[in-house]
Amino acid sequence: MKIISYNVNGIRSAIAKGLLEWLHEENPDVFCVQESKAQPDQIDVLTMQSLGYHSYIHSAVKKGYSGVCIFSKQESDKVVAGMGIPRYDNEGRVLRADFGDITVVCVYIPSGTTGDERQDFKMDFLEDFIKWVTNLRKERENVIVCGDYNICHKPIDINHPERQIGVSGFLPEERAWMDRWEATGLVDSFRMFDSSPEKYSWWSYRFGARERNAGWRIDYEWVSEPLKNRVQSARIYNEVVHSDHCPVGLWIN
Repeated sequence: MKIISYNVNGIRSAIAKGLLEWLHEENPDVFCVQESKAQPDQIDVLTMQSLGYHSYIHSAVKKGYSGVCIFSKQESDKVVAGMGIPRYDNEGRVLRADFGDITVVCVYIPSGTTGDERQDFKMDFLEDFIKWVTNLRKERENVIVCGDYNICHKPIDINHPERQIGVSGFLPEERAWMDRWEATGLVDSFRMFDSSPEKYSWWSYRFGARERNAGWRIDYEWVSEPLKNRVQSARIYNEVVHSDHCPVGLWIN
């Protein structure tokens, strides 16, 4: 099973930049999308069907904002939109799909960059999300949690960490949450295969950040411990440009 996760920063914009042609060539079994910025009737499910995909969509109530999708070659056995908490579910942040003995969760964790109120919202979300995933894993032990976490876990995951002190996405409390996340028995699949620096998945549109590779690694595919030995490889598609993020991929038996 090949699983790709991608914050597309607007699925219609990404499609205009060649997303569907790339998807056809890459041909993942499961394609997780964050920040779709589209309502269900604005997503071309017929074209996705022509590419062989079933479409599962969880949009925000607010139009043009947030939203997550899972597109899969295999029909899902069970789909759950949201965590059952309206303040998050109204923003289209979490989508679960089961495929046989594997559960895929697509998550778009809030950003805290716009001020204290949204940072507080982000920290609340993180606490509720870790509880929700922990409960899910009591029912489904083989879980893959794909998405945009809006957190760089370690200094190696961000350019010039000494310059990022006090910046949302690299705050001590956010990184401590990710330490707790890992300690629950979740594995950062990319770091199983690549421990090198300067491997990023997001770059600001400003100051030529992508050209200089002044990026952040905030997009992850974490796998539960029982799945670790089934992971074959993982990668970052840093050459793919339809968004300010790039896709991340995982191959699993």
